Amino acid sequence: MNDKKNRIILFCLSCLAYLTIGFHFSIRSSIAGDLANVFGRVDAAHSSEMVGAALGVCFLGYAITMFFISPLIDAIGMGLLMRLSGILLILGTAVVIATEAMMPDSLYAGIWGGMLLVGLGWGLVDTITNPLVAAMYPDDKVHKLNVIHAWWPAGIVLGGLTGIVMGSWDVAWQIKLAVTAVPAIALIVLCFMAKFPLTERVTMGVSFGDMFKELIRRPMFWIWFVVMMFTATSELAPGQWVDMTLTRTVGMRGIWILIYISGLMFVLRHFAGSLVHKLSAAGLMWFSCLFAAGGLLWLSVASNPVGGFLAATVWGAGVCFMWPTMLATVNERYPKTGALGMGLLGSGATLAIYFFLPLMGKVYDSSKIETAGGEESFMTLSGEGLDEVLAIASQESFRIVAILPAVLLVVFGLIWFYDSKRRKLEPAKRVEAS
Repeated sequence: MNDKKNRIILFCLSCLAYLTIGFHFSIRSSIAGDLANVFGRVDAAHSSEMVGAALGVCFLGYAITMFFISPLIDAIGMGLLMRLSGILLILGTAVVIATEAMMPDSLYAGIWGGMLLVGLGWGLVDTITNPLVAAMYPDDKVHKLNVIHAWWPAGIVLGGLTGIVMGSWDVAWQIKLAVTAVPAIALIVLCFMAKFPLTERVTMGVSFGDMFKELIRRPMFWIWFVVMMFTATSELAPGQWVDMTLTRTVGMRGIWILIYISGLMFVLRHFAGSLVHKLSAAGLMWFSCLFAAGGLLWLSVASNPVGGFLAATVWGAGVCFMWPTMLATVNERYPKTGALGMGLLGSGATLAIYFFLPLMGKVYDSSKIETAGGEESFMTLSGEGLDEVLAIASQESFRIVAILPAVLLVVFGLIWFYDSKRRKLEPAKRVEAS
């Protein structure tokens, strides 16, 4: 197989990989209410916190694979790991589906364990694909990573529409989840058709030990590590929560807003290269945080479909570029950290979401109980009274997330200012040297 054909196959495989995990993410969001009903049979007052923990454990699995597997990619092989990702996605989904029938006395543990396996498979996709694209396009990382990651929201759109159609047919949530195995199987099959390259770190001649030493020599990397935790949480935590919460506040299914946002992201990510050229990566991230914070605050007060879509447009435009631009920017600044550096960024980010999603659920539960006047009063609510209490709780859960991108405005503002000053000084230094 010639290099050009192999690169096309690898590019298509990378797109399919992100479509697969985006599809699963969206279907998980669409069944959050179903899971709340399942957990409600165990603990109705804290069912939202349990849903947050069950959905959030996917991010824990993601963090585990990115942290432990990233430095071992070349030793194990990208092809084998990509096939394993598809297998884990299918296996974890099967466990979640079978739990209610086979483990009725351990509902939470069974669903939690299945979602953990899904997260491990999800993490392998990002663990492999990011260094794969960096190796194929070393001089165009920001643009290519944004294009590849555009297929994540494409998967969310496909999954959201699939969930809505199947929901209109009154299909059980287990069947909805089972459909996610289809793109996962296609991913496994396509892996056998490609030849995977070595990572950029290996082609640069950077040893395994030097990759670790680079992390010690470059302490600013860890600032970016913390920043990545904030940006990822601003994007992904609300995305996993919108169907269950916004449905209560804007007068329509929240999944439609998630579909709309994802379609917007799919289009906008193809323009990341041009925007970075005009603004710089730090400048693009500053504007991203500004829109993300404003959009989340707006979502917390939106009370009708028009307001919901307008707020979602602002938030979606903000979070659109965050994940791939952060990965590409840090890799360009610290290329010798290789797949390990990318893996650490991803694992830190998803670990933050793992802890934050249950926090959103806890805020939601605390707010609904407080608004109702206590746990006993909440248990007696029904009809419009219950809907009103849950709507207030939904708004509060979004408001807390808006703090994260607001804080990052200061961080990216300083980085943007520093980079601008440095670029102005470089021409003068070159003149002096000549």
